[in-house]
Amino acid sequence: MALLATATCTTLVAACGLQSGGAVPLDVKPGSIQPVDALKGVSLTVGSKEFTEQVILGYVIEFAMMAAGADVHDLTNIQGSNSTHQALRTGQVDLTYEYTGTDWINYLGHETPIPDATKQFEAVRDESLAKEGIVWVDPAPMDNTYALAMNQQTAKETGVKTLSDYAALVKKDPAKASTCLETEFTSRQDGFPGMAAAYGFDSAQAKTSILQTGLIYSATAAGNECKFGEVYTTDGRILGLNLVVLRDDKQFFPHYNATLNIRKKIADQYPQIAQIMKPVSDAITNEEITKLNASVDVDGKDPATVARQWMVDKGFVKMPA
Repeated sequence: MALLATATCTTLVAACGLQSGGAVPLDVKPGSIQPVDALKGVSLTVGSKEFTEQVILGYVIEFAMMAAGADVHDLTNIQGSNSTHQALRTGQVDLTYEYTGTDWINYLGHETPIPDATKQFEAVRDESLAKEGIVWVDPAPMDNTYALAMNQQTAKETGVKTLSDYAALVKKDPAKASTCLETEFTSRQDGFPGMAAAYGFDSAQAKTSILQTGLIYSATAAGNECKFGEVYTTDGRILGLNLVVLRDDKQFFPHYNATLNIRKKIADQYPQIAQIMKPVSDAITNEEITKLNASVDVDGKDPATVARQWMVDKGFVKMPA
């Protein structure tokens, strides 16, 4: 997801087989987003990474730009974070949603996140513009960060609500705090070792198992091997499996607010894009994106259909005649 997606090809984006983009799969009519003369017929390519949330966010941009009158090209579902980022930097992609923590840590190379979400955005915005030529505008409220979760029975039996509660349980009875994690999460300082240090317990003391991402959700829901599991806060499977997310009461984990990224040349030439997208981004809360993710990952719906219906429900666009 936002945190651990890696590139399948890390050299030239062209090596990944990216083209100029295809047609947007669904049509829309203007709603509250009305045609803008300056954007009429302007060619814009929208990109996204390959996981559900990113593809949905990519389509959200595409439908907004279509309603505004642009000639939109679809380049969603790019394999890997680095490839998507490189596509934006080299001009193969004009617009995408990226996460503040991903850019700060993965692309700009900082080891320590900034605890305040607004200050984290401002630091990324300023440094990314200076070093990467990317304009960051209006972060969404949604914050797709790390978390630990448990099923309803574990919540009832343990009384755990926060990561401080979890730390106390690990120290008291590690067997009752058995935890399933991804491999990379066990070694990252913004992962389990750093969390353990911040919350005052020895990570080696915890009873942990290594599983693939998708298996962690189902195993945590079962509650046998995994009383607790590593999750992403906006993953639709949290809703679908009725999991309970532990509150990060010391605010250890980095902020990963989804934020519209625009190539500087495009942002300078068409400032209307940021104006159009602000109310759209403002509407993308954790609750909203989690429901959209669940519609795809749990209910099996098509991401483009889910994104368009959300845009229609919010009044940004209308269904075509």
